[in-house]
Amino acid sequence: MAIVATTHSPGRARRIGLWALPAYGALLGLSTVTHQPSVDDFDAYARYVTTDVFLASHLGASIFGAALAILGAFAVSAFLAGGRAARVAVAGVVLTTVTNVFMASTFGSAAFVQPGLGRAHLAGVEGMPAINADTAYGPAFFAVALTSTVFLIVAAVVLGVAIARTDRRLRWYGIGYPALMAAFAFSGFFLQPAQASAGFAFAVLTAGLAVRLPQVIGHD
Repeated sequence: MAIVATTHSPGRARRIGLWALPAYGALLGLSTVTHQPSVDDFDAYARYVTTDVFLASHLGASIFGAALAILGAFAVSAFLAGGRAARVAVAGVVLTTVTNVFMASTFGSAAFVQPGLGRAHLAGVEGMPAINADTAYGPAFFAVALTSTVFLIVAAVVLGVAIARTDRRLRWYGIGYPALMAAFAFSGFFLQPAQASAGFAFAVLTAGLAVRLPQVIGHD
């Protein structure tokens, strides 16, 4: 019995790992239901970044969500490893991993720097907007945040191509995966009210993928 359990455990782990992606999508949606005010209204900005919702969103949704994205991508690649798009899948996993590590660093900056600056401002300490612009929103932050956002989309495109190439029955999942990730990323800059919907749509799509992929590949 122990041998049977050991034999089937890798397949079970792959199937469970696929559900990290819908969880990631749900967290993307939840973390963007509200958005912080512009730093131009620093009083409102300071009040928002000092809330428990802001901290929980960055620690529980953004940073933990990045970990789920990596785990989910690994699970997908484990199913695709024996197919004709194996090399593309590996490239997608590598890009997903590196990108989310860098992106998590920007969320960490927000989680640990912005609340302190906001509390200082609300307590009457002068000069916080300038310090905020030099630290929480400094050039290094913007360089990492914008670059990792671009590569987040690139990683999704590469992994989506691997999914679509593996089997025609997975084609629409392969197309929808990067399309919804791009919609989520771009809406954060240009259409914030739609960002949460894009995250939840990504959760629905990848839930379907988590069900369909094991059926199509049939490894287990």
